[in-house]
Amino acid sequence: MGLSARLRSTLIELKATGRTLRHARRLIPGSRWGASELVRLNAERYPGRPAILYLDQRLTWGELNQAVDRYASFFADRGVGQGDRVSLIMDNRPDFLLIETALGRVGATAALINTNLTREPLIHAIEIGRPKLCVLGTEHAARVREVASSLSLPEAALLAQREEPGGPSSDFEEMNASVARAVPRRHQQTKSGDGMCFIYTSGTTGLPKAAIITHHRFLLAAHVFGLTVHQASPEDVIYVTLPLYHSSAQWAGWGAACTSGAALALRRRFSASAFWDDVERFGATRFTYIGELCRYLLNQPERPNERTHRLQIGVGNGLRPDIWERFTGRFNIPAMREFYGATEGNAPMFNIEGRPGMVGRLRPGQILVRCDLETGELVRDQRGRCREVSIGETGLLLGRINAVTRFDGYVDEQATSKKVVHGVLKVGDVYFNSGDLLVRHEDGWASFADRVGDTFRFKGENVSTNEVAEVLNDAPGVLESNVYGVTVTGMEGRAGMASLNVDDGFDIDAFASFVTERLPAYQRPYFARVQRQMRVTQTLKHQKVEYRREAYDPRLVGEDKLYFLDEGSYLPIDDALYARLSSGELAPR
Repeated sequence: MGLSARLRSTLIELKATGRTLRHARRLIPGSRWGASELVRLNAERYPGRPAILYLDQRLTWGELNQAVDRYASFFADRGVGQGDRVSLIMDNRPDFLLIETALGRVGATAALINTNLTREPLIHAIEIGRPKLCVLGTEHAARVREVASSLSLPEAALLAQREEPGGPSSDFEEMNASVARAVPRRHQQTKSGDGMCFIYTSGTTGLPKAAIITHHRFLLAAHVFGLTVHQASPEDVIYVTLPLYHSSAQWAGWGAACTSGAALALRRRFSASAFWDDVERFGATRFTYIGELCRYLLNQPERPNERTHRLQIGVGNGLRPDIWERFTGRFNIPAMREFYGATEGNAPMFNIEGRPGMVGRLRPGQILVRCDLETGELVRDQRGRCREVSIGETGLLLGRINAVTRFDGYVDEQATSKKVVHGVLKVGDVYFNSGDLLVRHEDGWASFADRVGDTFRFKGENVSTNEVAEVLNDAPGVLESNVYGVTVTGMEGRAGMASLNVDDGFDIDAFASFVTERLPAYQRPYFARVQRQMRVTQTLKHQKVEYRREAYDPRLVGEDKLYFLDEGSYLPIDDALYARLSSGELAPR
């Protein structure tokens, strides 16, 4: 990038950031601002403008603020106040945001539980927050009732809320009538340092960790997304299909709407087939994405309204460079803006310029350091210091912790301490370990490589699962690929395996030719699993833990077809071939 290009990039960022800086008083630590106050402000400024759109419901900012007041009074009447915590388990709909905001209005914290959790992980997620109440949509009442005896909460503290009159019934108390009778009144003012919500992230043990999101942290992210990245206004509509318990929907969706006055259009769950109909019906001008959402849309048949929409900007992460320009070209979307940032992290980056494949540019205090790419263990010199990687190299992202770039941590203090690194570049410095591997490019640009643990070592070489997946996604008949490493008897490291979602034109022999031509031996997937549907999280990220566990064992995999690459051809894995692989008689060459 030459001087003129760098200057243009800087001017773009400065212009966009200027909109956020005009509201700096809200972002001062110790202020009384939070989502609740933003809702109240929008109700004064734009009382008749749309705030939330969902199915056939239309809530204006004025109506939204009144509903938040009613919910706040409802919770206050049940003794919920400053410092209390309330678990929330509910699919996307307006009441999710009404409840979350109302809890902030009375000084309480909302623990936003992943709606996919069951049994032990669900019990853990609820109990770790030590809630006073648990509010759930009736669509999740049965799963919570199954574990009720293992919770410290009495059954009277489990409150179910119907989505609409005539919806699913429940044995729990119905909230709707009680909320409608509540008398709105002034409540505890927000303090920016107080907890707004808990957002749960996956732990290495498989149990979720509750990341503490303060009102101040929410405000910072909300202003950046709403005014700098989305560059939204009250005339805009931000379409969100990602779950509201996830940080992307909270900040790039709800937070962006609160700070800009834009309307938030919600869908209960993402649907590739309904996406463009929703965009047209709501008049969406912005949307959020994550993971493979964009690839799923590309795999859909063409439809007339996929280019006649009002969308101007997409904001999210995970749009891989192999489909970036195909996506914007096919769907006529002027700008896609990637960002990087862990829910609990302190090292966010933004690619406002829309440079394909980049997550943004490294900011002051953000460094990429040398590490073991498979384990993430830091490489330190004789003095015990870390070294930053050079351009073109992959490193572990660390973010310096100070009064501005705070790390608020988790509810679990032990989990918090594991993410803090001391003495990185000099004595006394403290950094947050993101657990993410990024590639350093010229002029501070960075691209995402892998999560620590996804990269694996084979035949003495480090293999990036994302890098291999991008190549495999171009293979004939492959709709998407999920690459991971699996253990092989008698071999060090792990061999590559790819789960493939394919169409009717997929041919395993043609795939073998593609793999041997396009990938060096150490990067090739020696095992392949062919299927019609990929396992993903509700935020559309590829699941890898279960795939790694099942590996290439026919007894665990079930109906999916398994193959082993041997001398340039993929052989079907049956019980006999699996026995040879398990014994070490046969192995990748």
